Amino acid sequence: MPRKFIRVNKAKRMKKSSHKWLLRQINDPFVEQARAEGWRCRAAFKIIEIDEKFKLFKKGKVVVDLGAAPGGWSQYVVTKVGEGRVVAIDLLEISPIEGVSFFQQDFLTLDAPQKIIEFLQEIKYNKRGGCDIVLSDMAANTTGDANTDHLRIIDLLEGALDLSEKILNDGGSFVGKIFQGGSSDEILKKLRKNFSIVKYFKPDSSRKDSSETYLVAIGFKKKISD
Repeated sequence: MPRKFIRVNKAKRMKKSSHKWLLRQINDPFVEQARAEGWRCRAAFKIIEIDEKFKLFKKGKVVVDLGAAPGGWSQYVVTKVGEGRVVAIDLLEISPIEGVSFFQQDFLTLDAPQKIIEFLQEIKYNKRGGCDIVLSDMAANTTGDANTDHLRIIDLLEGALDLSEKILNDGGSFVGKIFQGGSSDEILKKLRKNFSIVKYFKPDSSRKDSSETYLVAIGFKKKISD
């Protein structure tokens, strides 16, 4: 049965971009499905697809979700690894998720890695004190300049990757969002040096007009000196 699309009359003071976003939200089947299934946002389907493809999440794994707001990824992951095993980090406060520990922090500050490690060490039965998976679904606020926006996105991804190298256990995994069309050679080089497997993956739930894709790196090679 063909999907019925809804038109929205543009309010006098509504910006064109806001009107476009509202129209897209209303007519997006994943937004509707997320609401029906109780997920906080449509992004939950992206991590579900990533997990179905790569089988990342198992009971007992410790996961750090960077830039977690509004919490859709953490909401799914905790159902797979178990309560008390997910640490959600964001600059903004997020409403509580059962079984998820929230840590309000700018992960790019110099003192962030040590604070996060200390937080991870408090997790019950987390003998190694690190984590098994680092997730990053972050995207920098856009400026309208494609080159500037791409550099800001790359900076965020590099920051997430640098942090992951400090807190990941040996054999761990990293998932980070990137946008196609810009240079990512240095990040790929670093990932391939430090992980056994590196793959690109674009979930079906990513919007078709979006250039976003995900880098999935598996089998972290932790340096002995770490």
